[in-house]
Amino acid sequence: MTVKEAVRARTGSAYEVRGGDESRGGDESRDEGEHTPPGTSAATADTPATADTPATPATVAAGRAAQELGLRRSEFELAVHLGLIAVTAGPGSGRPRVHEREIARLREDPGFPDGLAERVRTVGTAEGAALLGIAPARFTRLARAGCVSPVTFYLNRYRAVVWLYLADELASFAVREPELLAGRTPLGMRTMLEAGGDRRARNWRSQRIDRLLKRTADPWARAAVEASALDSAHLAEVVEDPYERAYLARVRPEPVFGRPGSVAARETMGELMLADDPDEILWRRINLTLGLDLAREERPAPHPGDGPGARMTPAPEPTSRVAPPQAQPVAETAPPLSPPAGETPSALREPGGKRLLARLGWRRRSDG
Repeated sequence: MTVKEAVRARTGSAYEVRGGDESRGGDESRDEGEHTPPGTSAATADTPATADTPATPATVAAGRAAQELGLRRSEFELAVHLGLIAVTAGPGSGRPRVHEREIARLREDPGFPDGLAERVRTVGTAEGAALLGIAPARFTRLARAGCVSPVTFYLNRYRAVVWLYLADELASFAVREPELLAGRTPLGMRTMLEAGGDRRARNWRSQRIDRLLKRTADPWARAAVEASALDSAHLAEVVEDPYERAYLARVRPEPVFGRPGSVAARETMGELMLADDPDEILWRRINLTLGLDLAREERPAPHPGDGPGARMTPAPEPTSRVAPPQAQPVAETAPPLSPPAGETPSALREPGGKRLLARLGWRRRSDG
């Protein structure tokens, strides 16, 4: 479907993109060893009930749920990450499971199964450019400028990062910003791109952090999410107490299905998770500092001698403190997911802003 067709369908409130991908819900969506005998319901297969046990909501394994929803396993995991499918922890905090009533709710949707599958359909650069009706090179420039944000990635045979985008979000962008699909690139965007700017990883981090924050209301866990974007040196500057750093590492929420399985993918994700722009680093340090204030008001982090019931984590080795680089202004065109370098957060404009900067350990280098 071209962007013109997408726009026409959107304006008619009947937008739908048909993917030509392979059949869904095959063997790859099944968990190893998960089989249901013929004639056995999901409730009896997964949560056998007896007369002596109280009735509990029936759940099924993730692979079984993906099959019943007509999704490949990767699509199912992405739907959970996006908050489209609710899951619950398995017995003993085991592998996530899905309530049968959640599956029934999704299957009762008028657009099922194509509607759910379309909401998690991802495309790469070539297919995304074809969807928007533009050249792949222009699509890459739009992505680097932050106009469209990747939702996930994979490593190709050369271990290079290949970003993937939600097809539905690309269609929405085409409707919202049609002037960016043709003609000359705006001057501000062109300047940023010529300087080597690339906001794809930053936008991916921002969206990932926002979705993890929505999964928890615990102030320490929320602070831990913000801390995940800082390397050990910056983290030690903001959180000087090693036991607080250890506690943040322990309570940090992870995606429901964890990190990629391969060593190369885990190493790549570890690198991509760290903020690398000076203004982004400063913004994460501010958020972490303010989050720590709320967390400490709620309860202190456990320290040695707090009591036999406190689960202690050995304090990490002291980290050498490295002065962060000076923030440089960055030309922005599309609305960023994190405040741009030229914008001073409201916390810094308050009378106590100077004190906050001192707590952040963010000191500008003197001229010369």
